[in-house]
Amino acid sequence: MTDTPAPPLPERKRGSGVKMVYDLLRDEILNLALPPGSPLDEVALAERFAMSRTPIREALARLATEGLIDTLPNRSTMVSNIDFANLHTFFEAITLMYRVTTRLAAQYHRPEDLDIFRAHQAEFAAAVARRDALGMIATNRNFHAAIAEAGRNPYYTGLFVRLLDEGRRLLRLYYQSFDDSPPPAVVAEHEEMIAAIAARDIATSDRLAKAHADQIVHQIQQMLSRDERQDIEL
Repeated sequence: MTDTPAPPLPERKRGSGVKMVYDLLRDEILNLALPPGSPLDEVALAERFAMSRTPIREALARLATEGLIDTLPNRSTMVSNIDFANLHTFFEAITLMYRVTTRLAAQYHRPEDLDIFRAHQAEFAAAVARRDALGMIATNRNFHAAIAEAGRNPYYTGLFVRLLDEGRRLLRLYYQSFDDSPPPAVVAEHEEMIAAIAARDIATSDRLAKAHADQIVHQIQQMLSRDERQDIEL
């Protein structure tokens, strides 16, 4: 009696290697496990993930489009730096976009948009309850991106999503300042914004969006201005 040959190992789905590398490196960058300025060597990453350099290169290209890594003139790559010296310009831009997109959502949203907001908000609240910082960052981004999309202006949506993505590491510092347990007001602020949008109350939506952005900006500025700021691991 001959032995039955072992079934072949299942082939990895095409593109799954790229996604795995992208997901892991993105989380490490956002969680500041890979600090700004860290070099990213394709050969070393290929050895780490036990795969060829092609999916590594594709994952790095995707991270570059999100502004999380930079390609240098000598073709080496590194985790992009955070431009702390010019943060005021970022804060000005993102605060304005919080206000504009929330106002437009109050004016132009459709009933189905409210269901999308509430679904993202439930996911955000669950991440807060778990003290899952990366989950909070992702679901917060999705919540505000959905509000922007409800405003029916793709130009504003594109700019706001870009700012939200660029600010993800700053949001990580924000949650870190609360020991990854932000105050319940953060969840309540989202609920108030949904209610104002649902009521098509443009003025209140604007006021709440500005207050929401101002609170985040103020917390980050306070954290960076403390004497112990040099002890923050970046």
